[in-house]
Amino acid sequence: MTVLQDASKSATSAKEASTLRGILVHAEGNPDASPRLHVAVDLARKFDATLVGVGVEMIQIYSDPYGLGGGEWVVQLQHIVEDDLKLAEATFQAKSAGLKTEWIAMETFPVQAMARHARSADLIVAGGAPEKGEDRFRAAHTAELIMQCGRPVFVAPAAPGRFHGRAVVVAWKDTRESRRALADSLPFLKAADDVLILECCDKDSLVQARASTAEVVKHLQRHGVEAKSKAVVAPRAQVAAELNAAAREIGADLIVAGAYGHSRLGEWALGGVTYDLLHSPERFVLLSH
Repeated sequence: MTVLQDASKSATSAKEASTLRGILVHAEGNPDASPRLHVAVDLARKFDATLVGVGVEMIQIYSDPYGLGGGEWVVQLQHIVEDDLKLAEATFQAKSAGLKTEWIAMETFPVQAMARHARSADLIVAGGAPEKGEDRFRAAHTAELIMQCGRPVFVAPAAPGRFHGRAVVVAWKDTRESRRALADSLPFLKAADDVLILECCDKDSLVQARASTAEVVKHLQRHGVEAKSKAVVAPRAQVAAELNAAAREIGADLIVAGAYGHSRLGEWALGGVTYDLLHSPERFVLLSH
């Protein structure tokens, strides 16, 4: 094999290594969750990936100290779960027709099921529906997915519309989480026409932030991604607003960021920027932890 052929093969291998082969989504029959599935289907089609649908729900047993419910009540709840899973599968198969798909049905906690099957995916699609209360028997809450699954999580707003990905803003901070998010987002950055690396910092860190973001641009160039960099002075409470403003300016429908926080007894302690991006998303967000 010639040197030219070797170089061509290496370039092809590198390109294939940076794309998405498997996308995981919690599929529900509930119409409120349909935006999530629509986005997952769009992404699977865009990257020619296998879409893995997980139908998962668990019987929610309430304390019944008087024994009024009995076995019959449990049987009725079991039937509801089984019907919900059948509807979820039918919805998934109908929406993903024509794609490469896999279907998994389980009766357990949704976050646990998603974490277990994250091994078969490069990306998890979440959001796309308002999170109501703490129904961990039916809902796979986005924050917990980010912390437990070890995969980048693509978060859709409750009314996301169609994802285009022609322009992307990368929220940069020289941390492990940001570096992880940058690497995880390469398939999206390679597919985009316009990429902006943006760091928000205090006045004393502005020179360093400019140097840091410029290094990120050079790194991306080695991957065939042309990007611009920008550093702005902004307080932490204003960072999410700055990111969204920059996204509006270049017409970006995706923000990439590292997720900061930790899970404790099913609750979240989040950094302000992550919290704002996750709970008040104005556009799609890709978060890595």
